[in-house]
Amino acid sequence: MASRPEHQAPPELFYSESEARKYTQNSRMMQIQMQMAERALELLALPEGQTSYILDVGCGSGLSGEALSEAGHIWVGMDISAHMLSVAKEREVSGDLFLWDMGDGLGFRAGTFDGVISISALQWLCNADKKIHQPAKRLYHFFSSLYACMVSVWGGGGRR
Repeated sequence: MASRPEHQAPPELFYSESEARKYTQNSRMMQIQMQMAERALELLALPEGQTSYILDVGCGSGLSGEALSEAGHIWVGMDISAHMLSVAKEREVSGDLFLWDMGDGLGFRAGTFDGVISISALQWLCNADKKIHQPAKRLYHFFSSLYACMVSVWGGGGRR
């Protein structure tokens, strides 16, 4: 039995061009990604009938972004793997894409997003693939900046 991807190599190395294509063409993986993204949308409990602006952290080739688009939302995807993003561009996904390491934090203005999803990506924050990687700091940078860039549902302000 093969070990988990995050135990084999850093994500930017594990998801080579061939691995990115293989991941995206796997019908089982596509179905799982879609189902998980749909469930994540349910858990966000966004207002029905209203377009929301959503961040997809670790968007990869845009499989989960397709669920966001199908639900009528606008999304932005970020990933550390240039190869996964290249596949997403080839697939002509509707979200805006950019290369970024989530462990460096999210550099968005306060209240930018109505919601954030991450399907099969956050576990990579716990890896120490480089000397400078300290999982506790990477988790802190990600989650402290994540909270800051989300629209406040309860505290007024924001887009709602």
